[in-house]
Amino acid sequence: MTASPTVFAAAEEGFADSVPDCADDWLCQRVYDWFGMDWLAENAQALIAKPTKILLIVVVAALIRFVAHRAIRRLTDRTASGAMPTILRPRRTRASSDAAQQIAARRTQRAEAIGSVLRSFASIVVLGMAVVLVLGELGINLAPILASAGVVGVALGFGAQNLVRDFIAGIGIILEDQYGVGDVVDLGEASGTVEAVGLRITRLRDVNGVVWYVRNGEVLRVGNMSQGYAQVVIDMPVAHDTDLERCRTVMQEVADAMYAEEEWAAVLLAPPESLGVEQITSEGVFMRLQVRTTNADQWRVGRELRMRLKERFATEGMRTPLPLLGAVTGNGAGVP
Repeated sequence: MTASPTVFAAAEEGFADSVPDCADDWLCQRVYDWFGMDWLAENAQALIAKPTKILLIVVVAALIRFVAHRAIRRLTDRTASGAMPTILRPRRTRASSDAAQQIAARRTQRAEAIGSVLRSFASIVVLGMAVVLVLGELGINLAPILASAGVVGVALGFGAQNLVRDFIAGIGIILEDQYGVGDVVDLGEASGTVEAVGLRITRLRDVNGVVWYVRNGEVLRVGNMSQGYAQVVIDMPVAHDTDLERCRTVMQEVADAMYAEEEWAAVLLAPPESLGVEQITSEGVFMRLQVRTTNADQWRVGRELRMRLKERFATEGMRTPLPLLGAVTGNGAGVP
């Protein structure tokens, strides 16, 4: 029994009706071939293609962020644990261990701070680009969003310009290594020992124990007394009738004796220099002595040298200038 031509025509017509309208699309045709469902094939772009692209964007962004963080972490770890530059090594072997530990700790803190900033910047850039690409895949018009973001950014820039300036200045301080924790610095309005260096503020403690919080954007100049080495400069006043050449020789002898002692060999970095007459005033003659020492011991060395010079001057009979008459009382009598 054979089917009539009418039946074959009806079957062909039904088959033609079952083919989806998007049969010319590769994805639509493949989905229809695999599952045989018209609605799934016609919505393949929305149900399969876009979610796949979004998932791919998220995965690639996460992978790029992971690789960037890993590279930054390896770079900062290498910077923190690398060999110490020759110029930063102390000159005396006795002080090498302490100086090396201090410099290593400082480099580690600096590397960690720089690594944190770089990782945050990399995360913001990668995640921002991923969000823009995802919104584009969802068919959202990005022009109004970008315009609004620009307006908001300008408003925040004007409103928080001091905050932004503090952060930028903090990044510069850390990258340039202007000062670090433990340094004795002069920031203008405040001076003391640095206790913490952040992206926005610097905390330091002065000699009286007062804690100062200084905004990084307000730091116009920095005087760091803890980098490299320190110079102890002592100006000793003597009377005008003093034998100046003998005085210069005595100061050199006192400093050389201290330089030769084992106790001070670790902190005195170079032979002392007695420079001679520095200044002549109506009060007396000032003789200068200069000693190079480690930055952490400069005050201790200065106090010890002044004490020894004073004792030696007394032994040698070298007089200091007599005090001048100071204020004048109401009846014209001068008082010292």
